[in-house]
Amino acid sequence: MLAAVARHSTGSHRAPPGRAPGDAARQSEMHDALRRWAVLLDSAFRVPGTRIRFGVDAILGLVPGIGDIATPVFAAMIVVQAVRMRVPAVVQARIVLNAALDMLLGLVPLAGDLADVGFKANLRNLALLERHARPGVPPTKSDYVFVLLCVIVLAFIALGPVALIVYLLMTRSLV
Repeated sequence: MLAAVARHSTGSHRAPPGRAPGDAARQSEMHDALRRWAVLLDSAFRVPGTRIRFGVDAILGLVPGIGDIATPVFAAMIVVQAVRMRVPAVVQARIVLNAALDMLLGLVPLAGDLADVGFKANLRNLALLERHARPGVPPTKSDYVFVLLCVIVLAFIALGPVALIVYLLMTRSLV
């Protein structure tokens, strides 16, 4: 043990390219902390007599304003970890989109809290991070499909009002 510490402190032991010594230990600690938070937020409690699990996120969602912040803050921590781990950009986008979808669902009173119980965005995002924690694991086809569908939906949402205005102007002979 002391020999390993001595090698580490003298610089004779080199870390893999792109990683500092101790990065693996820090990433493991961070990953364990993220796992604890994800479980706390999404599945720490069980409804007695059922298999339904829920977490603090669903409870906080009952408090206007506060509950809507929990998932995006946790998603930001996962994205920071994903960037540090060099997770593919499409997977990072999927993490952000999962959190955004959860946040949008959470804007609907009570129904959003029920959606938190079923959707579990934090555990989904952690699973994405875990799947791509090892270098060289490529994104899956479903990662690309999910991100592409979200981009298409966002494009329709953004272009919908423009199309409606053009239609109204054309039918009212204002142009």
